[in-house]
Amino acid sequence: MNTRKIKVLVIDDSALIRGVLKEIINRETDMECVGAAPDPLVARELIKALNPDVLTLDVEMPKMDGLDFLARLMRLRPMPVLMISTLTEGGSNITFRALELGAVDFVAKPKLDIARGMEEYAIEITDKIRAVAQAQVRKKIIDPLIHEKFSADAILPSAKGRYSSTEKLIVIGASTGGTEAIKEVLNKLPADAPGVLVTQHMPEHFTKSFADRLNSLCKISVKEAEHNERILPGFAYIAPGNSHLLIKRSGARYMVALNQGPLVNRHRPSVDVLFRSAANVAGANALGIILTGMGKDGVQGMLEMKQAGSHTIAQDEASCVVFGMPKEAIAAGGVCEVLALQNIARRTMEYLSSRSD
Repeated sequence: MNTRKIKVLVIDDSALIRGVLKEIINRETDMECVGAAPDPLVARELIKALNPDVLTLDVEMPKMDGLDFLARLMRLRPMPVLMISTLTEGGSNITFRALELGAVDFVAKPKLDIARGMEEYAIEITDKIRAVAQAQVRKKIIDPLIHEKFSADAILPSAKGRYSSTEKLIVIGASTGGTEAIKEVLNKLPADAPGVLVTQHMPEHFTKSFADRLNSLCKISVKEAEHNERILPGFAYIAPGNSHLLIKRSGARYMVALNQGPLVNRHRPSVDVLFRSAANVAGANALGIILTGMGKDGVQGMLEMKQAGSHTIAQDEASCVVFGMPKEAIAAGGVCEVLALQNIARRTMEYLSSRSD
């Protein structure tokens, strides 16, 4: 039996936050806080001395820019990093840049003035540390302009007008590592792709910034989903944090429904909720994609989609940050195809094109 604990190094300029995180981590039997640093300069030496498995890194720090530190780290000594971010528009934009640079996931900074909810926060952050510790981390060299341009791979044959009569839908679910995976898929879809609905495990206040960032990069329009809006071709709808995203019908039209019901698989939004609604409402008109993530959310829903006649795709292990959700979906028998991330958008359009002929 492997009893080795996950070694965590906390980097935050606030002594109070460092203390809270250290206490949360050390309460768990499978992890320990091996050190805490007030800034990246101190952290650099502690990394050499302690060889941690996971870093928690504050997004905004005064002495040294956290993004600059992260970029250097991922270029010279790649390792799993969990970002700790403030719930602000500026903080969320910096967080998404950190994920582009190679951070595995992020969690909101704890609100120390609210006693209630700290237990839930402790569960969230320790679950994310476990997921991040399993991540496949690769060396990254970032072109500072690459995220403002389309790559050649994004140029796909146009399918203009082919979906107007068949009302196809694409539904996507992801968790750990999913922000970059979703960007890869959406970035390669043509402007007239079928309507896309996306559930990414993400807290409230971050999803609008995530949608706005994708909207600036993709040919399709990307927005945070709103209750009762029509699902249109050429648009992607991101589930708002703290709301389940579902599909409903109004006559022949597909519509968005938002629901603040109970957590499903410990998540709201839940991938299972989106996938099940696609199975129930769209059936063979829907195509489901399950991307990188920890746990089993989306597994049952994807199986139901396949049973309802939907085509289903899972991201392969080699391209996943965490091969959890796709692996479980494959094992459950809910997956028609397993593909590398870079091939998913192209295959999606090929399949939907063949179904509309």
